[in-house]
Amino acid sequence: MVDEEPGGIRAAGGVAWRPDAGGGVEVCLVHRPRYGDWSLPKGKLEQGEHPLLAAVREVAEESDVRAVPQVRLPTVRYRSEGRPKTVDYWSMRAVGAGGFQPGTEVDEVRWLAVEEAVRLVSYPHDAQVLAAFAALPPVTATIVLVRHGHAGKRATWSGPDDSRPLDTEGWAQAEALAPLVALVRPTRLLSASVRRCVQTLDPAAARLDLPIEVCGDLDEPRPGQQREECALAAAGRLVSLATAGTPAVVCSQGKVIPGVLARLTGRADDFTTAKGGGWLLAFAADRLLGADRL
Repeated sequence: MVDEEPGGIRAAGGVAWRPDAGGGVEVCLVHRPRYGDWSLPKGKLEQGEHPLLAAVREVAEESDVRAVPQVRLPTVRYRSEGRPKTVDYWSMRAVGAGGFQPGTEVDEVRWLAVEEAVRLVSYPHDAQVLAAFAALPPVTATIVLVRHGHAGKRATWSGPDDSRPLDTEGWAQAEALAPLVALVRPTRLLSASVRRCVQTLDPAAARLDLPIEVCGDLDEPRPGQQREECALAAAGRLVSLATAGTPAVVCSQGKVIPGVLARLTGRADDFTTAKGGGWLLAFAADRLLGADRL
């Protein structure tokens, strides 16, 4: 996530796109009469709101476009009314739109080829975000990978570790994850076999009316297993989902996720994931295009 400057303004938005008649894509721009400008749809975060939730909400409010987030685009920083402002952007596939009604904030919406949009936008930073979007290969699948929520301490649990449940903090994390993972409009929810992983997806399952599929190849190493073996199996599961073009949410464990992401990205970065945290993964067929920490 992006560090927030003291006294700064946080905002989020997106490059919403849809296929055009010629086999390419067109993107959405909005006109704001107050400023007389053409820009990407965006807006300020509400108190305590996750930037990704804000980005999807603001795109819908400003352009009446409902969209599925895919890949994080460059973050823009500039000064607004004398204060530092940070705007996070994601590419978003448009999946629906209502009847746009001109208002005081936005009075016109246009869908344009990227080259036309670059020429029309009023600010160089919007043109830079559009250029980053244009450089992306087509995204074929979006998967959210999460770590289970807080489940107390292993040393204080008297039963089998696989049965250790979420605690109060963990359930709050699971509830907070539900609207976030719903943004990708998943058709499958997959969980490691331990109880705390399944429970982490329970609020999302209720929200989306989807079953939770328990998959042992998402588990941490058993006695005699190596971490690399588990990471390979879990990475294979994600690649299989991606290759099939399946939007999904996958819940695994802390000893598995870093190895999975290292294998998929080919990088030795720090992929340590906090309990109740996760990643937005975008794929082009079996190739990972982006891993955005949520």
